[in-house]
Amino acid sequence: MTSALPADDRPSSRWGVWLAVAAGWCTLNAAVGVGQYHDMRDAAGVPTDWGHALRTTLASAYLWVPLIVATFWLVERYPVGRGRRGARLALHLGAALGVVLLRAVAVVAFNPWVGWYAELPPFGRVLLRSVENNLLVYLLLVGAAHAAHYARRYRQRETQLAQAQLAALQAQLHPHFLFNALNTVSALVHDDPDAADRMIARLSDLLRHTLDSAGTHEVTLREEIAFLAAYLEIEQARFEDRLRVEWAVDPTVLGAGVPHLLLQPLVENAIRHGIAPRPAPGTVWVRAARAAGAVRLTVRDDGVGLGHRAASGGGVGLANTRARLAQLYGDAHALTVAPAPGGGTVVEVTIPFRALARAARRAPAWVPATAGAP
Repeated sequence: MTSALPADDRPSSRWGVWLAVAAGWCTLNAAVGVGQYHDMRDAAGVPTDWGHALRTTLASAYLWVPLIVATFWLVERYPVGRGRRGARLALHLGAALGVVLLRAVAVVAFNPWVGWYAELPPFGRVLLRSVENNLLVYLLLVGAAHAAHYARRYRQRETQLAQAQLAALQAQLHPHFLFNALNTVSALVHDDPDAADRMIARLSDLLRHTLDSAGTHEVTLREEIAFLAAYLEIEQARFEDRLRVEWAVDPTVLGAGVPHLLLQPLVENAIRHGIAPRPAPGTVWVRAARAAGAVRLTVRDDGVGLGHRAASGGGVGLANTRARLAQLYGDAHALTVAPAPGGGTVVEVTIPFRALARAARRAPAWVPATAGAP
């Protein structure tokens, strides 16, 4: 199963983010400080010693870089929350005093090279100045680190909730598909045992692929089409010459990522609610094409139309598909169900085109040949 955490939420990446933000903020702060120093000297009619200004300001700013990273790490490890609030507050207060002390010690240690003071005052005065300059800054940093921590925690919970909902929807769909597929095979057992044996073998392939893809919410369109073709082989054995399938698959979209078991319930609905109720033979068209940065998937039948489908209900498949698309793509998807010109029903799904770098493990490499679609 893929990780529920985005890449920038993993601990290994957060260190780099903290360091980059700290360095950027300190550089900007130093630039502002040098400008203010120049303005003050210029207002007093005193020329600016740019070397001294840059040296002292940059040194003061960059001494904050390791302290900022350490502060974010400390808050990440020991945030002030519902549990042990008093102990956590005492910890961060101690850290604040430690930062003030470290900054004062750094001034004393590096002053001969940096030159903050022409003549170094007693350590008590340096420490007091450090309290004035650094305590509030550190407390603001602690607040910012807590805001970032809880924002990330909220994002993680939302991501994990979405993953759990997708897993629940997928778990609901798998037994639904299995139940219907077994019903299809059972219809052949008495009338055509040899065909039933072949279909059981085909069903075994489908179940193997389903198990191999367990926990995977997206597969390549090639895998999805191959899975659907195997499913339709079972259905065509059941309906014999009453079911015809036409394919129109653009090869350029075969590597696109699509939700696993997206097309199968749509085709199942077309057969069950469109083709099965009519006495005459019927056709299901499956189309996949690329359109302006998106993948457009179309399932059409020339069956009895939406009137019968509305009366019998959409079942698990269509409702499940809507919910999964909403979880995976939000507002960046569309699903429409409409009457087809000339009779029947057409279902169209549009999702963003995203090439999926995932090798098919057991999915057949075969893809149906492109055929015309009305």
